[in-house]
Amino acid sequence: MILSYLILAAAAFAAGIINSIAGGGSFLVFPALMMTGLDPRAANIASTLALYPMQVSTGFTGRKMAGGTPHLSFKALLILSLVGGIIGAVLLLLTPPSYFARLVPWLILFATGVFAWGSFRKRLVPANPKHPDRLGKIGAAITQFFISLYGGYFGGGIGLLMLAALSLAGMNIRQAATTKNILAAVMNTSAVGVFMLMPQVHWFRISIVAIGAIAGGLIGVRLIDTLNERWLRIAVVAIGLALTIAMFVKAY
Repeated sequence: MILSYLILAAAAFAAGIINSIAGGGSFLVFPALMMTGLDPRAANIASTLALYPMQVSTGFTGRKMAGGTPHLSFKALLILSLVGGIIGAVLLLLTPPSYFARLVPWLILFATGVFAWGSFRKRLVPANPKHPDRLGKIGAAITQFFISLYGGYFGGGIGLLMLAALSLAGMNIRQAATTKNILAAVMNTSAVGVFMLMPQVHWFRISIVAIGAIAGGLIGVRLIDTLNERWLRIAVVAIGLALTIAMFVKAY
């Protein structure tokens, strides 16, 4: 059991670095929590609660770089994230654990696929600076709401989805990276508020992940301009695919 907690702490530290730069760190924390004996739904809830302090700290650290899209204000993005997060969290609590366990592989596969598409298709990064927004105001609003809904329901991959969506909406990758940290913290504020009302919350595991993720996240924010972004994205996709396969084997 001690070894599983050490692995959990290491996964949390690495997740903090990855989340603050590219997103996808929950792909490390989620299976590490399951190694400590949690079922998939409990691990997802614990992951959301545990990574929340890291999201707040990294969002605060990079707040000066954050902003809205060309046609959608930062305030609007915050409101959409808050409302969507609440609805998603409530939906999760209404989902039976056995059904959620079978749904997890598909959720991870979806998040990994979107991130890979957003990372390696150049069309996602606007080529014409005069017309950078490929979604428009309504498209960006709808996209952010459903990402927030998904984020409240399943924490894995929201950073990946927001990076792709914010890039499509006209942000450069570094501004999108800092903006999605703040939006993730906002959408999870609502989810955390819902989950903390549950009678059984695994606080010891959560504290291990929270401390490790905060440390990694603060380091990651300072590495945004120095790390090789392409290789980091490749690593995130590889982790997502490996976890997808493992979850399909376990669930089916």
